[in-house]
Amino acid sequence: MGTSSSSVSKLLSLVCLVMCLGSQLVQCSVTYDRKAIVINGLRRILFSGSIHYPRSTPDMWEDLIQKAKDGGVDVVETYVFWNVHEPTPGNYNFEGRYDLVRFIKTIQKAGLYAHLRIGPYVCAEWNFGGFPVWLKYVPGISFRTDNEPFKKAMQGFTEKIVGLMKSENLFESQGGPIILSQIENEYGSQSKLLGAAGYNYMTWAANMAVQTGTGVPWVMCKEEDAPDPVINTCNGFYCDSFSPNKPYKPTIWTEAWSGWFTEFGGPIHQRPVQDLAFAVARFIQKGGSFVNYYMYHGGTNFGRSAGGPFITTSYDYDAPIDEYGLIRQPKYGHLKELHRSVKMCERALVSTDPIVTQLGTYQQAHVYSSESGDCAAFLANYDTKSAARVLFNNMHYNLPLGPSVGVQTSQMEMLPANADMLSWESYDEDISSLDDSSTFTALGLLEQINVTRDASDYLWYITSVDIGSSESFLHGGELPTLIVQSAGHAVHIFVNGELSGSAFGTRENRRFTYTGKVNLRAGKNKIALLSVTVGLQNVGGHFETWNTGILGPVALHGLDQGKWDLSWQKWTYQVAGWAEREAMNLVSPNSVSSVGWMEASLVAQRQQPLTWHKAYFNAPDGDEPLALDMEGMGKGQIWINGQTIGRYWTAYATVCAEVAEFHPTIKNWHIESYGRAEEFHSPKVHLRCSLGQSISSIKFASFGTPLGTCGSYQQGPCHAPASYDIVEKKCMGKQRCTVTISNSNFGQDPCPNVLKRLSVEAICAPNNLRG
Repeated sequence: MGTSSSSVSKLLSLVCLVMCLGSQLVQCSVTYDRKAIVINGLRRILFSGSIHYPRSTPDMWEDLIQKAKDGGVDVVETYVFWNVHEPTPGNYNFEGRYDLVRFIKTIQKAGLYAHLRIGPYVCAEWNFGGFPVWLKYVPGISFRTDNEPFKKAMQGFTEKIVGLMKSENLFESQGGPIILSQIENEYGSQSKLLGAAGYNYMTWAANMAVQTGTGVPWVMCKEEDAPDPVINTCNGFYCDSFSPNKPYKPTIWTEAWSGWFTEFGGPIHQRPVQDLAFAVARFIQKGGSFVNYYMYHGGTNFGRSAGGPFITTSYDYDAPIDEYGLIRQPKYGHLKELHRSVKMCERALVSTDPIVTQLGTYQQAHVYSSESGDCAAFLANYDTKSAARVLFNNMHYNLPLGPSVGVQTSQMEMLPANADMLSWESYDEDISSLDDSSTFTALGLLEQINVTRDASDYLWYITSVDIGSSESFLHGGELPTLIVQSAGHAVHIFVNGELSGSAFGTRENRRFTYTGKVNLRAGKNKIALLSVTVGLQNVGGHFETWNTGILGPVALHGLDQGKWDLSWQKWTYQVAGWAEREAMNLVSPNSVSSVGWMEASLVAQRQQPLTWHKAYFNAPDGDEPLALDMEGMGKGQIWINGQTIGRYWTAYATVCAEVAEFHPTIKNWHIESYGRAEEFHSPKVHLRCSLGQSISSIKFASFGTPLGTCGSYQQGPCHAPASYDIVEKKCMGKQRCTVTISNSNFGQDPCPNVLKRLSVEAICAPNNLRG
């Protein structure tokens, strides 16, 4: 395909000399050999896309799957989420967004195959890694190891799902669409840490799965020693160097990461399609025959399904189909062209191994040919410094160095809906009367999940202290300090019903310490700590044992008596949030509530934290995707018509921008993944925080040749030392700022005759931060 604009990779050109007819879905056997998955006796190169049924609505499924098919996808892959299907032991839910059978049948209706990744551990940035929380309390259990209680529960759920699929004739051996299934998930590193117990468990899991008799192959991703006949597979950004553990197994890429997930307060990661397409083309060139994009549609972490912790409600993942079900260009179209090109060569690619020919110092041709005369070739340029022109098959081909500057990126813009929004009403939590019949008292600090069983994000820890009237701070001395150590994830401190302060951890450092002055009074004082989880841990060794909540110590410092440790005195506990509000009908649209709602304007005057807000609106016209903009809010959860939508947390945000320097030989510049290519005489980088926020710090700034992507920028070999100071001076404390890209603006040219760019990562914070 030479240097045409539809080039499918940044270093590879694919020359195809054969066109093949697609096969129809019929009842058949599914096997494999070293070259490919074999369906009905035919080796297949298969492109797959991850679409998780609970992360979209059933009304979206048909459209999403059809768009995947139109994009050249052959297979739809999904995890199976144990916690939503078995919320309590032995009680199953396959309704609504959890209707797995309907989802698989929708795939079948579209004429596509399915890959069912049962796990049942899924990771997936999903709450508790997909395990139901009740599993943690099975006597004697230890997750994902050679443990009989765990293996019994895991086998029970696996057999439940396999039995359900069999009852609906959904495996390919029954005439259904499921051609592959997965057991366990990314267990390899954990298996090595556990030694014999890990190996024994992994071997048991593989054998247990095979004995279910699905009639289709099983896979284990990132499991080097997966036993026969289970196929070990690769996950990652690049898998071209991966080989299966036996020479008679096919080379399968179960997760080709199209982007990355987003954390609250973190950057939005994006992967250029040229890099993704290059990685996939290289994988096929090296003998790969099955590629699954994780994600092809990421969707939404509805309700409290996001795990991690600190994973956002959006699970967009920079996927070819975005969170709202809209096609993302150029990623969708570029990959579609790649799929079309590879499919033209499918018969040759699965027939034999390539003959490798050197075309230059850093240039190669991988030529595939079959006995029937089919032929295909990959032309590759491995030179990292320049493009190349090569002679192949008596024709000249230009092999590019990298992605072209002028790739056009579409950017979705959400417009205000034509819906009538009625006035807001609000209801305040009554902080002063928490110790009612729904509370209990215990000595010491309790672990949060042991109390809430994850029925709510919120748990109150309440105690009281008696302060003598002679305390020095009551007579002009310095106020005492309250120190609270928490195992995660956030905490709000209330003293005598008034918010005193807040603190929170991060995904990498869940544990944190709150330190703040407290305004106590003579006599009895109520200290109420509202501990907040932001999704349970989803990955790590024996994460079922990891703690959340306030485990202490909790202590007052600066009293006349010195330190007063409150950790082991009596504490009153109350699970806060959804369970209690549901009883008061706060979230149902047609219910009559017993609480007193107030006009929002009156509540705003009091600045009361922990407030419920309610409004009615008419559904907008049309059937376009609808999103809620929570920009003016802080942290909380959302319900629409009684359905929990997800968490939001707009207090902190990261903004990034990257722009190439204007150069006389280049007619335009391009902010990759952030905007459209436009012509500028003097390019500029623009940073903008949400309303009510301003730039509080500059995490990274480099004018030159910075490396990495947003969230992981690094200085490159060329860097202007004044970069950070210039950006900080222009942007600190502002809601938006603009930095002009020119050598004079950064003191001097740090590397003459080199095309430079400016990359910036900044943190936005509220102008008046509240807890």
